[in-house]
Amino acid sequence: MSIIAIQSPSKYIQGAGIYNDIGKYLSPVATKFVILIDSFILPLIKDKLEQNLAAENIQYLLVEFQGECCHSEIERVMQLAVANQCMAILGIGGGKTIDTAKAVGFYAKYPTVVSPTVASSDAPCSALSVMYSDKGVFDSYLFLPNNPNLVIIDTQLVANAPSRFLAAGIGDALATWFEARACHRSGAKTMSGELSAAAALHLAKHCFDTLMAEGRKAMIAVQNKVVTPAVEKIVEANTYLSGVGFESGGLAAAHAVHNGLTILDDTHKYLHGEKVAYGVITQLILENVSDDELEQILSFCYDIGLPITLAQIGIHCVIEQKMKLVAEEACLESDTMKNMPGNIQPDDVYAALIAANQYGKNFLLRHSQ
Repeated sequence: MSIIAIQSPSKYIQGAGIYNDIGKYLSPVATKFVILIDSFILPLIKDKLEQNLAAENIQYLLVEFQGECCHSEIERVMQLAVANQCMAILGIGGGKTIDTAKAVGFYAKYPTVVSPTVASSDAPCSALSVMYSDKGVFDSYLFLPNNPNLVIIDTQLVANAPSRFLAAGIGDALATWFEARACHRSGAKTMSGELSAAAALHLAKHCFDTLMAEGRKAMIAVQNKVVTPAVEKIVEANTYLSGVGFESGGLAAAHAVHNGLTILDDTHKYLHGEKVAYGVITQLILENVSDDELEQILSFCYDIGLPITLAQIGIHCVIEQKMKLVAEEACLESDTMKNMPGNIQPDDVYAALIAANQYGKNFLLRHSQ
């Protein structure tokens, strides 16, 4: 008997200027929050946040995020929350802040609200946290029993952020359809613990189609700090469609390659979605897709500003040796390379990593002439 599953946050709310009313969305959840927030975001929203919470009689403890979703940071935030008798957690910031908030909510048994200030990954909607070491090396996936109770995203804040973050979110979302397709073909179980549901596959495909139709327009808009219909559609694709699509559709080679790349110090200053984008190209090489499909993705990444060569994610020397290490790491039993159709081995991944780099270099050469 085949068992399918699909999961998602209880409520998802998105729109420009939503922080003007954030208190009314939080008040049904709890009356006292620990708020984990990125330090660079705090000055931008502090006054508005305080006014809204006061208007709804919501108490809170502000805690600034220290930079890594790791066990020590989760423990630090938990201790502060418990000592101050908080009742729920609100995470405001980027993907690692959001993942840390979700982990704190899980361990402290708090209702969890997340409010991404960039659309740089599909972390907000998922029931997992990507765990890293204190130094930023991928460690493991922490699977959570529930998705967030509430996801709130203000698209004007997203548009005000550097456009690189939206591009990274597009890179992360770009993997959703290809990985879901691979898992469906191989019969692999998804992050939900069961086989992919038809709804998840449709969401993943709609995510991809939205990226292709709206991604270039959205990038132009956020480069000018404005919210257009294309921005709204891309934020939804990066956050909700990709979040539900990857979790209930499955992960495969693209994210395994990302995780492998994190072992190299060279890549640490690059964003999650930037490395995932290179993982997408590597996966397409592994799958031996058509020239047309590969060219479509290379062209799209090039237009969006996503990396298509190893040099663009900081890897300039000793490439063969480093890619062998990445390939071995990507093929660990604990990772998602095993969800690919066929029996993918480190040698296969190494070859795809090298070939992807050459395809990217050839593409750049053609477009520089």
